[in-house]
Amino acid sequence: MIVTVLLFILFILNFILAGTVIFLERRDVGATWAWLLVLLFMPVIGFIIYLVFGQNLSRRKIFDWKVQEKIGIKEISQQQIDLLRANRFPFHDERTIQYKDIVYMLLMNDGSILSQDNHVDIFTDGKDKFKALFEDIKNAKNNIHLVYYIIRNDKLGNELLELLALKAKQGVKVRLLYDDMGTRMLLRRKFFRPLIHAGGEVASFFPARIPLVNLRVNFRNHRKLAIIDGKIGYIGGFNIGDEYLGLNQKFGYWRDTHLRIAGSAVYGMQTRFILDWNQASPHDIKNEESYFPDITPQGETDIQIVSSGPDSEWEQIKNSYIKMINSAKKYIYMQTPYFIPDDSLLNALKLSALSGIDVKIMIPNKPDHMFVYWATLSHIGQLLKTGVKVYIYQKGFIHAKMLVVDGKIASVGTANIDVRSFRLNFEVNAVLYDRKLSSRLGKIFREDMEESTELTLHDYQNRPLWIRFKESISRLLSPIL
Repeated sequence: MIVTVLLFILFILNFILAGTVIFLERRDVGATWAWLLVLLFMPVIGFIIYLVFGQNLSRRKIFDWKVQEKIGIKEISQQQIDLLRANRFPFHDERTIQYKDIVYMLLMNDGSILSQDNHVDIFTDGKDKFKALFEDIKNAKNNIHLVYYIIRNDKLGNELLELLALKAKQGVKVRLLYDDMGTRMLLRRKFFRPLIHAGGEVASFFPARIPLVNLRVNFRNHRKLAIIDGKIGYIGGFNIGDEYLGLNQKFGYWRDTHLRIAGSAVYGMQTRFILDWNQASPHDIKNEESYFPDITPQGETDIQIVSSGPDSEWEQIKNSYIKMINSAKKYIYMQTPYFIPDDSLLNALKLSALSGIDVKIMIPNKPDHMFVYWATLSHIGQLLKTGVKVYIYQKGFIHAKMLVVDGKIASVGTANIDVRSFRLNFEVNAVLYDRKLSSRLGKIFREDMEESTELTLHDYQNRPLWIRFKESISRLLSPIL
C-alpha cells in the first residue's frame, strides 16, 4: 500500500514539474505533446530524460554579441538595413534585387551582411575538399581558425593535427574548436597535446562537467568552418575523419557539399568563429581587428552567412529555407540526409508542388540514425501525394545540406532539414545569390539523380506493414528527435 502511494506521488510530482517546465518554456506544440507522452509512459525517468534532452536555451545569452560592435559588423548591417528600407541599396548584380526581402530578413534577424565580392569553389568529394583545405593551411601566414562537430582519431584527423602543429611552430596562431558531444567518444584530450605543445589552442564546446558523461545531448555545435588568415573560408557538411573520404565500409562513398569562399563573406564566418570560441574558451580573442584584414574583390558572388541556434528567438536558417521555397517559379531542388520538417516548411513544399513547381528532394538509401531515417520516410510520404518527386541516393551516403531554387539562389551549409538543426543545434549556412553558381549546384543535383532511384507514390503506398509501424512510432517522436 505504501509503495503504491509513493509511486502515485512520484508520478504526480513528475508530471506537474515537467509539465510546468515545458509549458513555461513555450516550446513548439508538437514537441510539447511528444514530451508529455514520454512523461506519461515513463514516470520519473521521463523527467530525467527531459532534463538531458529537452531544456530550452532560447532565453539564455551564451554569446558575447559586443564582438560585433567592436569590429563594426553591427554598424555595417544597420547601414545595409537603412539602405534597403530606402530602396537605395547599391546591388552590384541587379538580379539580386528580386531577393531583397530575404536579404532584409537575414539582416534584421541575424545581422547577416550581404557581401558582393566573393569567389566560390564547390566540393562534392571529400578528397578534393581536404586537399584544398590542407593546401590553404600550409600557405597560412597569420591565423587558422577551425570549428568542427566531429574530429576523429584516424589517418585524416592525425594528418590535420600534424599540419596544424607545424603551422603553430612556425608562429601562425592556430585555434581549434570541437563539439564535446560530437567528438568526445572518438578521441581523448591527449590527441590534441602535440598541437597545444606547439603553441596552438584547443577548446571544447559545452564540455561535460563529469568526465565522459555529457548530459547536454541537445544544443550541440554542429558547425563546420575553417577560416584561413581571415581571407579564405570553408563551410559545408564535411567533418574531419576517414569516413568523409569514403573509407568507411558501412557508408561507402561519402557524398557531401562544401564551399571554399574567398572574399569579404569570410568576415561573417570569422565573426561566427570568434563568438563560438569566446563562449567555449577561457582565452578570449581580444584583438579582433587583426583577424579582419582588407580583402580585394575576389569575384562577383553575393553571399550572406547566416547562423542559428537554440539561443535565437528566430529560426533564421529555417526561415531562409521557407522564403527561398516560396520564391520559386520553376523548380526546387533539396538534398538532406534527414528530412523531419515542421509544419511551416512542410506546407511550403506542399504548396509549391500543388502550384506546379517542380519539387525534387534527395535523401540517403541507408540510415545513420535509425529513428530519424524512419521519420524521414514518414514525412516524405506526405509530399509524394502532392506531386513532389523523391530520389533515394544509391552510390553511397549523401550528407549534403543543399537547397537550390530556379538556378538563381541557393543555400549550402551545416543545417539539415529537421527540427534538431532548426531549434536544437548551432548551425551556419551560406546563402548564395548567383545564377551561375546556383545553376552549377542544380546541375550537380541532376547528376546525382543518375546515381539515385525514384521513390514513387505507388512504391510508398505498398511498403510492408512493419515499415509502416516503424514510421508511425518515429513520426510520433519526430518533434524531439
